[in-house]
Amino acid sequence: MHRAQSPTTPALQAIDLQNLPFWRRAAPALLAVLLVALADLLSGKDRYLAPLMTVVPAVAALTLKPGELLAVCAVGLIAVFGLSHYDQVDNINDARFLYGAMVSYLVLTLFSAWVARVRMRRAAAFAAVSSVAEAAQRALLRLPGPAVGPLRLAVRYVSAADASRIGGDLYSVLETPHGTRVAVGDVRGKGLAAVQTAAVVLGAFREAAYDEAGLRGVAARIEASVERHVPDGEFTTALFAEFRAPGRMELLQYGHVAPIRVDREGRVHVLDAPDPWVPLGLGRLATGEPTTWGQPFGAEDVLVLCTDGVIEARHRRSGEFYPLAERVGPLVQGAARSAGELEAAVERVYADLLAHTGGELRDDALLLLITRTD
Repeated sequence: MHRAQSPTTPALQAIDLQNLPFWRRAAPALLAVLLVALADLLSGKDRYLAPLMTVVPAVAALTLKPGELLAVCAVGLIAVFGLSHYDQVDNINDARFLYGAMVSYLVLTLFSAWVARVRMRRAAAFAAVSSVAEAAQRALLRLPGPAVGPLRLAVRYVSAADASRIGGDLYSVLETPHGTRVAVGDVRGKGLAAVQTAAVVLGAFREAAYDEAGLRGVAARIEASVERHVPDGEFTTALFAEFRAPGRMELLQYGHVAPIRVDREGRVHVLDAPDPWVPLGLGRLATGEPTTWGQPFGAEDVLVLCTDGVIEARHRRSGEFYPLAERVGPLVQGAARSAGELEAAVERVYADLLAHTGGELRDDALLLLITRTD
């Protein structure tokens, strides 16, 4: 009979190293047994180093389950007996010393088994939190498929929030009666407060995108919702895009990172807004109205959208920002040919970003590549 796996099981296995085979998790403790035994043997019979075997339970408690720990520590106990025979521990003083070492070893073994049990309980709790956060992220973002309307998508999303996969960057792609509409945003701050703001923005976008005939109307609805439901002083940078006729797109920018279009030859076109607008939540401070602008978007072009976490990622040594516009051209050139090429392209950009930072991002980061399927 097949037994259903708990949703937290994969996360628990990754967090507590239980996805590794037993021999790999036991290797540090077994290596400690071997090193102590070798040290005793090489030091000669006039030195008795077997009591150093007490390090084995402590090492085993880091990676093994309680039952596995007892089994590995039994190997260490056998090694202690073997070494005592080799070192000829036979007089009364040596025997007392051996007895004390054995008692210490057994006590440490039992204590380490308890520590391993506590470690696994905490890992299970951490895995549960991580799984709930991931489920909340998926429910919030409602991840689109690899194709929406005439668009093909590839995305990488990384949250910098501690103990969680949830963050304040947001995106949504919807097929509506007014064309295919895209929203990308970056909420000021991190953690649950940023998630709450992202929920407000995404909820408003999903409603307005179907109702409003133009992007300005969509953005105005979102701005009104943010003013009602988000605390004063909090804001969200955003970029909206609309795809109706083949070969063209319409853009609307609210203080967000400028989009990039890469053409079939790999040339990079940074699409700066002719009249940039303030972020969502700060509209009351501005005068006038935001304006949209049109851009070509051919069948072999790649549109690159991202958040500040990408372009403000610092070099691991020099501290320089990641030069996305300088590097992205050759990394995504030709990605419009197929879904597989597009997915490989976003992976190349993400890998290049991690190489720039040394493998770690300190801020939420969203990278979205879009091409046309028509």
